[in-house]
Amino acid sequence: MDFQLSEEHLMIQKAARDFAVNECLPGVIERDELQKFPKEQIEKLAELGFMGMMVKPEYGGSGMDTISYVLAMEEISKIDASVSVCMSVNNSLVCYGLQEYASEEQRQKYLIPLAQEELYIGAFLLSEPEAGSDATSQQTTAEDKGDHYLLNGTKNWITNGNSASVYLVIAQTDISKGSHGINTFIVEKNWPGVVVGAKENK
Repeated sequence: MDFQLSEEHLMIQKAARDFAVNECLPGVIERDELQKFPKEQIEKLAELGFMGMMVKPEYGGSGMDTISYVLAMEEISKIDASVSVCMSVNNSLVCYGLQEYASEEQRQKYLIPLAQEELYIGAFLLSEPEAGSDATSQQTTAEDKGDHYLLNGTKNWITNGNSASVYLVIAQTDISKGSHGINTFIVEKNWPGVVVGAKENK
């Protein structure tokens, strides 16, 4: 087995390292202290194709392999963990889930802009005040209304939460089934009833 990085891997690693030093390092402490979302950095990552690294090209992604993704994450994480976790959520939790499990219509509508557009990012809504990130204990429900589902619940500690355009929301459709009644719903930020609460500073 060859454990050497390919030329492409080295190129991606260098691109990520250069980005981290030139775009993330300036102002990183100030952004952290002010709890400021790294909007400019995320926009530039999208331009580089780093927000949809493993998404297939037919869906607007870069079509890279896992090693490329890990190398990029490592380099950016060294400098700015906030930028890297925003990038990670969009790639690993949102884009991956949509590419692997969404319908073709949903991929066309959501995955393509998530993989390539600068101002369109996703968030993954699992954690709750009482359950933390224990999916089997989460209390958000989704009631089948025939032509739509009615979701009720509160999620918190959500990366990209206030800045995302689309959410993948974990909810119970049948509480009696326990973990087997848990499903994931695509929710747009501007839909009626969706409220993004103010962040609590403690």
